[in-house]
Amino acid sequence: MGFLTDTTHFHILTWVVGIVLFLVSASMASGTKGKKIAHMILRLFYILIIVSGAALFFTHMGLNSMLYGIKFVLGLFTIGFMEMTLVRGNKGKNTGLMWILFIVFLLATLFVGFKLPLGFDFLA
Repeated sequence: MGFLTDTTHFHILTWVVGIVLFLVSASMASGTKGKKIAHMILRLFYILIIVSGAALFFTHMGLNSMLYGIKFVLGLFTIGFMEMTLVRGNKGKNTGLMWILFIVFLLATLFVGFKLPLGFDFLA
């Protein structure tokens, strides 16, 4: 399981694919079969994002426990707002607030993630 904890590459790959799938699913017409398939694949990537993030968290939290914990919680909120945006959109409800919260939490998660010892140092 070293590929999960040696570097952040797998984790970054999963959340980049997850964000792309989220945007693709959000842009599709509501109620179509393609949207349901994209949403189900996105849910699989939610699990991959959480598993790879948890593996990194438990392996490297000794480096800076508070920042890793904050990043973990922010990541969970980001995934939650992604899911709530799609579900509210499928139900025909207003998604404006969910989009704003998703963007805010995504940017906060990225900022904290890049500040971590294993993160890339181009936003800090």
